Amino acid sequence: MFKEFKKFIARGNVIDLAVGVVIGAAFSGIVKQLTDGVLMPLIGWLFGDIDFSNWFLRLSQVPEGYEGSLDNYEQLKEAGVAMIGYGALITAIINFLIVAFALFLLVRGVNRVTEEMQRKQAEVEDSSKSDDVPTDPQLDVLKKILAELKAERGGADYAPDKGPMG
Repeated sequence: MFKEFKKFIARGNVIDLAVGVVIGAAFSGIVKQLTDGVLMPLIGWLFGDIDFSNWFLRLSQVPEGYEGSLDNYEQLKEAGVAMIGYGALITAIINFLIVAFALFLLVRGVNRVTEEMQRKQAEVEDSSKSDDVPTDPQLDVLKKILAELKAERGGADYAPDKGPMG
């Protein structure tokens, strides 16, 4: 069982996923600060000092002896008043949209860099001799095999559907 576990952990996608989860957790703290400290005050200022955290529907009566504000979600919640806090939902949706957009920009940037590297790799015959291209020994070997197959056929393009014997 330990060998199976070791084999499972050694797979690249498990480690990539773990790294992604850790980065995602750290990134969520940044997004929360961006939302709470920058965007929500800006939205509040633009729309007349709106505070989404205090948007709620009260479902039950305020207990007797309650002396806090009737407009403060947190105080009413502590007093045991049943409420639907839809302002928190609005904040969560804004947080989600920010995270989704930031991830979109990140993936878009990574895809552009990856595509550029792949284009450069396709142009270079031996990636180990180029400083601009990451070394891919498997791709270099495949390119050499393809060049040899082309040379055997007198320079004609190799047709993979027909196989090397034609």
